[in-house]
Amino acid sequence: MESEGLSLLEFRNISKRFFGVHALEDVSFGVEEGEFHALCGANGAGKSTLMKILVGVHQPDQGEVLLDGQPVTITGPAGARRLGIDIVFQEIELPPNLTVAEAVFLAREPRRLGMVDYGRMFADTGALLERLGVPIAPTAPVESLSVAGKQLVQITRALAGETRVLIMDEPTSALTDHETEILFGILDGLRERGTTILYVSHKLDEIFRLSQRVTVLRDGRLVGTRPTAELSTDDLVRMMVGSTERDEALDPLAGGGRGPDRGTVGQRDAGMEPALLEVRGLGRQGVFHDVSFEVRRGEVLGMFGIVGAGRTEVARCLMGLDQPTSGKLLWEGRPVRFRSAAEGVAAGIALVPEDRKLQGLVLEMSLRQNASLPVVGRLTRAGIIETGRETALAGKVVRDLHVVTGGLEQEVKQLSGGNQQKVVIGKWLATNPRLLILDEPTKGIDIAAKREVHELVRKLAGEGLAVLLISSELGEVLTLSDRLLVLHEGRVTAELDPRAATREEVMRCAVS
Repeated sequence: MESEGLSLLEFRNISKRFFGVHALEDVSFGVEEGEFHALCGANGAGKSTLMKILVGVHQPDQGEVLLDGQPVTITGPAGARRLGIDIVFQEIELPPNLTVAEAVFLAREPRRLGMVDYGRMFADTGALLERLGVPIAPTAPVESLSVAGKQLVQITRALAGETRVLIMDEPTSALTDHETEILFGILDGLRERGTTILYVSHKLDEIFRLSQRVTVLRDGRLVGTRPTAELSTDDLVRMMVGSTERDEALDPLAGGGRGPDRGTVGQRDAGMEPALLEVRGLGRQGVFHDVSFEVRRGEVLGMFGIVGAGRTEVARCLMGLDQPTSGKLLWEGRPVRFRSAAEGVAAGIALVPEDRKLQGLVLEMSLRQNASLPVVGRLTRAGIIETGRETALAGKVVRDLHVVTGGLEQEVKQLSGGNQQKVVIGKWLATNPRLLILDEPTKGIDIAAKREVHELVRKLAGEGLAVLLISSELGEVLTLSDRLLVLHEGRVTAELDPRAATREEVMRCAVS
């Protein structure tokens, strides 16, 4: 550990696995009392998992958390608050029908004679808002506030108790520059008053502006803790993305972009193909703007970006799930507008979503039923599903994608994460798409399943399918892509050749 002061908070040998995959492995570092300590790393580095362990949402498989030098067991957010630890999550978690004062003191309202003491609650909230410099009235309805206002109320709520450690998880992702400066002013005041702040962010300018020290995680492991003043932007980027021998040993497909064997990807001269899809100046107000690119048959177009870059939102507009507010799409050179996902599917677009459990599968249904969902209309006669045809289709998905299952009637919730993902990919391939959009296709699956998905992507591109690969894993997009787009805060900041681009170059484009 690289701390010379008194560690108020210490993580000691923390490890956590999900479905056999390491999210954290042997992470140890300390946070000093009164320190503004930043925690950063690329997507999937383990930052959010570590913070959820700190507030008791998850329990570590190994290791312990120490407070004031003593091990503590944190069983949930309420228990964390009793210890003086609170978190402001990136997502707004305030009931819209309450006043600001009611939201601030929710579940811990001051009482008098067994009744909520509203007078005291509004007075205490007003005093707290004034002390923090938050320009919001305690009587204001939460639903009337801007995103920034709600974020400030969340911070006020976290500080309404005896908070010693305040965790901020990507707090500026939805704020304007002006709103961000208001937040920074409040954080500066908290630091001056001695509040210990653990600040999770992808935004390097914020880390350099606010923090005294920064801890970097990569692939669930600790890279190091350094005084921020001793680092340059290039130093920090290098710590975030530098490859290791362990990375290559675990999965050669997740290495750099210059490997000698890229399979079938790149063997077709996709650059000579006319564009299947052209995206020109596409925008969705408040989400992304002026996004332009082309996708051709037989190529894998990679799309990389950190949280808030707008990658998934772009994909949803391409599919017809959301409607853009500017720009246009051309399909085989002709302007198109998909008013629904059904129109996107009919044109030949398939989207494998980021969250397979919430968006990709009906967990209580069988493998057979899930595999046929996008094409069930083709399998019916007189409004009745022909079970034989449905079974044949599901059997083909199992054979072609090597799904390990106890049978076609097995509920998909009983499959491993990797096999669930194969079912999602297989059901969309059953639509015979011409453009396959893969949004985080290897998220949360083991190394063997990841390798199979990579091989499938190579095979599909080699057969002439256009693939848009959205991934948070640098090694994945560098290895599999023929061209690579980098997005930052809703804009395309670079189009790179993955054979020549370095990890540092890609990450630099993704954070600035």
